[in-house]
Parts: sequence; C-alpha cells; structure tokens
Amino acid sequence: MNFTEAISTCFRKYGDFSGRAARSEYWWWELFLVLGTLAAALFGEKVSALFSLATLLPSLAVGARRLHDIDKSGWWQLLWFIPVIGWLVLLYWAVQPGRDPNRFD
Repeated sequence: MNFTEAISTCFRKYGDFSGRAARSEYWWWELFLVLGTLAAALFGEKVSALFSLATLLPSLAVGARRLHDIDKSGWWQLLWFIPVIGWLVLLYWAVQPGRDPNRFD
C-alpha cells in the first residue's frame, strides 16, 4: 500500500473499528498526521487544532485495526494514557508483522 492509498483507505473507513490494517497503512497514516499537523501549524493554532480534531476518529480506527492485525483488541490503545511504558508497548506492537489467521479476519 502506498501513501495515497493508505490515506484514502483511512478516510474511507473513517469510523470503522472492525477488520485489520497492515503496517504500511498504519505508518503511512502516521506520516500523514505529522506532515498535516506541521502544515496546519503554519496557518495557526486553530487550523492545527481543527486538523487534529478531524483526524482523531480515523486515527483511533486505524490504530484499532492495526492492533487487530496482530491479534490484539483495539482497547489496548488505552495504553496511550500510560506515559513512556505504554507508548513503548504500543510502538513495539505497531512494528510487528500481522498474524495469520487471527480472530479479526
């Protein structure tokens, strides 16, 4: 999956928490968020905040689908609320290859 396919897939599945997301889809989306946030920040705090708000739900959805790809529940995203250790665990899981078959197929 390339950059544009990943972005269009994430927006098409805006609030879809079911299914799976490959590593490429997840990481291209993360790159889009970084670039979009930087670009929006050039226009001011309000534009940056609007961009962040508009991409919050698809970010949670692609995160849940990425966790499904490694056979974990999307609820594990709550680890974001545990500084450093939770972030490192989620980062470790995000770079893992998908597991076939799993319960989210």
